[in-house]
Amino acid sequence: MSCSRQAFLDLLHQEVVPALGCTEPIAVALAAARAAETLGRPPDRLTVEVSANLLKNGMGVMVPGAGETGLAIAAAVGALGGKSGLGLECLRDLTPEQVARAKDMVRTGKVELKLPDNDLLLFCTVTAVSGADTATAELRDSHANITRVWRGQELIFEKKRSAGADGQAADGAAWPLTLAGIHAFATTAPLEEISFILEAARMNRQVAEEGLKTQYGLAVGKSMDARIRQQMLSDDMPSFAIKLTAAAADARMAGVMMPVMSNSGSGNQGITCTMPVVACAIRLEKSDEELARALIVSHLVSIHIKHHLGRLSAHCGAMVAATAAACGIALLLGGGLREMEMTVRNMVGNMAGMICDGAKSSCALKVASAVGAGIQAAMLAMSGSAVPGNEGIVDEDIETCIANLGRLGSTGMRETDKVILDIMLHKT
Repeated sequence: MSCSRQAFLDLLHQEVVPALGCTEPIAVALAAARAAETLGRPPDRLTVEVSANLLKNGMGVMVPGAGETGLAIAAAVGALGGKSGLGLECLRDLTPEQVARAKDMVRTGKVELKLPDNDLLLFCTVTAVSGADTATAELRDSHANITRVWRGQELIFEKKRSAGADGQAADGAAWPLTLAGIHAFATTAPLEEISFILEAARMNRQVAEEGLKTQYGLAVGKSMDARIRQQMLSDDMPSFAIKLTAAAADARMAGVMMPVMSNSGSGNQGITCTMPVVACAIRLEKSDEELARALIVSHLVSIHIKHHLGRLSAHCGAMVAATAAACGIALLLGGGLREMEMTVRNMVGNMAGMICDGAKSSCALKVASAVGAGIQAAMLAMSGSAVPGNEGIVDEDIETCIANLGRLGSTGMRETDKVILDIMLHKT
C-alpha cells in the first residue's frame, strides 16, 4: 500500500502540531480541563489515573506556568485554568491566581494520583468532583486524544478510534509509509502544499534562541555557546546544530511559556526533527524551498519510525528524531534515497540502545548526543559508508531495519521499562 499526496499531508497536519510544555503533563492537564469544563464549575478535588509510562515521563519535568514538577500540579492547573479547546496548548492562558489555587489544592491533598487497572501505554482519566457532582474525561493512545467523557455516570461523548502514528489506518489497512515513499513525496510535492512546515522552523528556533539567552535546566546549549565564544569548541555546522537543538530542549524541559512544534506527540521530538535541519540549512545557505523539503523528510521519517515503536516506551525518542533529522540533512547535502537509507542504518547501528527514563532536564543532553550522532551518520552516508546489514539489528532492507528497531523498543525493552519505572518510584 502506498500513500496518496493528501494522505501524507493529513498525517503531517495530524502529527506535527504546536505544544506548550512537555506533552505528558500537558496530556493530564488537558484531560483535567475537559473534566472541569464538563463539571461546569471549579472542582473541589480530583482523582487522576495515569498509565505507568505516562507517570514516568511526567514525574520530573516542569509544568509551564506552574513552576513545579509532577502530574498532580499538572492536573490541578488544568482543571482550574486549562482550556481543552487549545489542545496541547491548554495551559496557555493560566493566571497567577489559578496557579496559586492549584498549588493549594495539591498541598492540601485534594489531588489523588493512581495507576489504572489496565496495561495501556498512554492512558489517563481525570475525575473532577464538586459536592455530589462528578465529571470524568478519558484520554488514550495519543497525547491530545480525548476519547470519552462522562457527566456523573452518563457517557456524553465517545470518539471513534482513528489512524495515528502508533496504530494502523482506521480501516485496518497496513501502515502506508515507507522511506522511498517519503523521499518521493518530499522531493516532488508542490511547494505551496508543504511550505506550512516552515512554521516549525520559525517556532522551534524562537525557543532555541530563548534557551541560548537564559539559564534553563542544565543549559546544555547555552554552555556550548559559551565554549564556542571562548574558542574551546569549533563553530562548525555540527556544533551549531547541536547547540541550537539542545538549547530549545533546555528551555522546554524547564517549562518555558513558549510553544514548540511537536512531532508524534512529543515536543522534544519536534525540536529534534527540526532544529538540526534548520541549522544545516543556514550554514549551507539553502533556500526556503530546500529547507521545507528537508523538513518534510525529517518529520515524516520520524512519524514513520515512531509508528513502529509506539508513543511511549523505554526507547528514547531523541534517537528517532535525530535519525529523521539526519535524513533531512542528507537531502540538504545533495543525497537521495540511497543516502537516506544508509543514514538510517548508521543510526540504528550506533544509537539504538538509548533509553528513556522520563522527561527531565537531562533530555537536552540526550538530544545533543543524538543530533551529533545523526550528523555523523549523514556524513558517513554521503561518503558512501554504512553499517552492513549483517551486523547486529541492522538489515540491508531499510523497512526491515526500521521494523527491527521498533521491535527492540516496543517488545524487547518492556522489562527495561518496568525496571526504569521501579527505580524512579523507589528513590529515597
